[in-house]
Amino acid sequence: MQTDTIIDLQGLSVFQRKNLVLTNVNLQIKKGEFNYIIGKTGSGKSSLLKTLYAELPVIEGQAIVAGFNLKTIHRKEVPFLRRRLGIVFQDFQLLDDRSVFDNLAFVLRATGWKDKRQIEQRIREVLELVDLHPKHYKFPHQLSGGEQQRVAIARALLNHPDIILADEPTGNLDPDTSNGIVRLLMKISENGQAVLMATHNYNLIYKYPAGVIKCEEGSISSSDNLLN
Repeated sequence: MQTDTIIDLQGLSVFQRKNLVLTNVNLQIKKGEFNYIIGKTGSGKSSLLKTLYAELPVIEGQAIVAGFNLKTIHRKEVPFLRRRLGIVFQDFQLLDDRSVFDNLAFVLRATGWKDKRQIEQRIREVLELVDLHPKHYKFPHQLSGGEQQRVAIARALLNHPDIILADEPTGNLDPDTSNGIVRLLMKISENGQAVLMATHNYNLIYKYPAGVIKCEEGSISSSDNLLN
């Protein structure tokens, strides 16, 4: 049965090792939605994201992500789950000894792409989407922080994911560059992919309003925007 729901959490408890971080998490995210996750350091934002991409196990409650039941998922299935997700980190996590093109080609080959022409075409598509195709030959150290994060977003898009999980993607960037990254992520959500972005930057949320999921005192609440 087809569904627009990408994430469905019901009565979920989030654990970091043996420590209970969030309890009774109920959340649904549908195709094309853009949501921020906010909360103080240690409130559970990153732990929630790690649970969604099966870095942390689901022990209590229900978690369905991109059609995978995270409570019963086998280790061998986790790579297939992660192909349905695009994950963006604060520190880019690019391979310094490879060009932009080779960073992206490495991911495609690792996820089963074999046809050289199809690999080149897909890399061109994602780099054009993030306005970086002219710099496909450059190495990460030759790019600005904002450009490196755009490469990381391009990498996250390679396998046509259902949702982008972005953990503080603007945390190392200046305000103008941060604005550009949020505009890019919003453009991606308008194209039909859901985006879930953890951030401390309330200025961005006021400037680019969207749904807000707040982690506070061991639970979450959600609203249409920061003012609700």
